[in-house]
Amino acid sequence: MLILIAGPYRSGTNDDAGKMADNLKRLEEASWPLFQAGHLPMIGEWVALPIWHAAGGKTIGDALYDQIFHPAAGRLIALCDAILRLPGDSKGADNDVRLANERGIPVYYRLEDVPGCGALAAPH
Repeated sequence: MLILIAGPYRSGTNDDAGKMADNLKRLEEASWPLFQAGHLPMIGEWVALPIWHAAGGKTIGDALYDQIFHPAAGRLIALCDAILRLPGDSKGADNDVRLANERGIPVYYRLEDVPGCGALAAPH
């Protein structure tokens, strides 16, 4: 399955680049077990960040940011087979779950609940 990993990226960081990088790393930690289980993991920021930079984005939360980040996730969800919603407050990830529910695709809240991931839940 193509699985979108959703969770906090910008939320709670006060737009601190280091904290956002830490959040992205936490999202990415789930990618390896998903891949090992035969799935293709996806994170919205993997798509949105290069587009934002190419469009001339300079400051987190600028007009381009708003035009790109959540819409990119919405377009990805239209292609995904499921979502893995990681813990933590995140309006964007909550919106991803809402869109997944509208599409009728599964939303998993624990890595071990994703098909094939039960034995691979611990990263590395």
